[in-house]
Amino acid sequence: MPWSDARRGSIGAQAESPLTAAAAPPASAARADAVDELVAELFRTHRLALVRVAVLLVGDTPTAEDVVQEAFIGLFRSARRLTSADKALAYVRASVVNGCRSVHRARSRALLRRIQHVPPVWSAEAAVLAREESITTLQAFSRLSGRSREVLALRYYLDLTDAEIAEALGVSKSTVSSTASRALSTLAAEIKEDR
Repeated sequence: MPWSDARRGSIGAQAESPLTAAAAPPASAARADAVDELVAELFRTHRLALVRVAVLLVGDTPTAEDVVQEAFIGLFRSARRLTSADKALAYVRASVVNGCRSVHRARSRALLRRIQHVPPVWSAEAAVLAREESITTLQAFSRLSGRSREVLALRYYLDLTDAEIAEALGVSKSTVSSTASRALSTLAAEIKEDR
């Protein structure tokens, strides 16, 4: 059933208790199926790109996969409150960025307690695919500020527009443009310096 058909009715209503859910009318079950289908389709089509962005932001694949998984769990829990299917992808993107920020905060707290976070070693497959230029670029990228990494990752890995990036990060479009410009200049200077 298409999402627009499932939206008819009270999507914004409070979640039903298990007792009332069993006696729910067929429209409610159809709406739940449409929400399940929407989340599953978004997961199938966007999870890999979101994991790639999260890897850039947190530095390791297992943590990135956890962040993306948590973002989709959050979408599933709140999908019935969404007013349109178009907002679901924006919600997941913002959740991934916020999840990456939470990882960095946790790592910072661990550093204060003198617990070192050591990201897992790159896989053998990734090592074969990585060239010296890629490693240099990733090292320079990791030295950028958090906001700069977020903007560049969303722009160049997810191909988002400045308006979409601004929405995902909760900043103005001009902030996105200026941050990207400064980040690219810094990145170019660091790569040139490393060579």
